[in-house]
Amino acid sequence: MQAPPNPPFIRAEKHEGEAELDAHMFRQALAQFATGITIITTKKADGKYVGVTANSFNSVSLHPPLVLWSLAKKASSHAAFAQATHYGVSVLAAEQEDLSHRFSTYKGDRFEGVEVIEGLGGAPLIPNALAHFECKIKSRYDEGDHFIMVGEVLRCDFREGEALVYRSRKYFRN
Repeated sequence: MQAPPNPPFIRAEKHEGEAELDAHMFRQALAQFATGITIITTKKADGKYVGVTANSFNSVSLHPPLVLWSLAKKASSHAAFAQATHYGVSVLAAEQEDLSHRFSTYKGDRFEGVEVIEGLGGAPLIPNALAHFECKIKSRYDEGDHFIMVGEVLRCDFREGEALVYRSRKYFRN
C-alpha cells in the first residue's frame, strides 16, 4: 500500500540583494516545531519577581551542565534579566496552561496570587511544574532582536507527568 502524498511545501527563500527572509514565512516554519513550555524567572535587586513564558529553552552541555533560552529585546522584562545573576526555569505540566497564558500576556504583576518556591539567587520556581532548573548566569549574547542567556545549572529536580506542548500557536498535552 502506498502512503498518501504529502501536501506541497510553502517555501520562503532569501534571494540575492534582498535584505532578509520573509519574517512571516520564517515564523510559520518555526511554528511547525513542537516545544515544551517554560516559565523563566528572576528576582530583581528591589526584591520583585519577574517572569516570562518561553519555549526557547534548550540544553547546551552535560559537562558542565548548561542550558540556554532567549528573550526578545523589546520584552518589558529585558532589563531585569540583563542585570540578573541567577534565573529559574519551570517546565510546565499539561494542567498549567493558565500559567503559560498569564506569564505571556498579563500586563500587571504576573506573580500576584501565584504560589512560588524561592530558588537559588532568589529566582522563584512554579510549584507542580514537571522540572525546575536553578541557574547562575554564565554568559549572555546579543543576537538579532533577541538576547540569549546561558546558565550553569546549580540544582534541578523533576517529576513524571504530562507536559504542556506548543505547536502552530496551539497547546497540546504530551
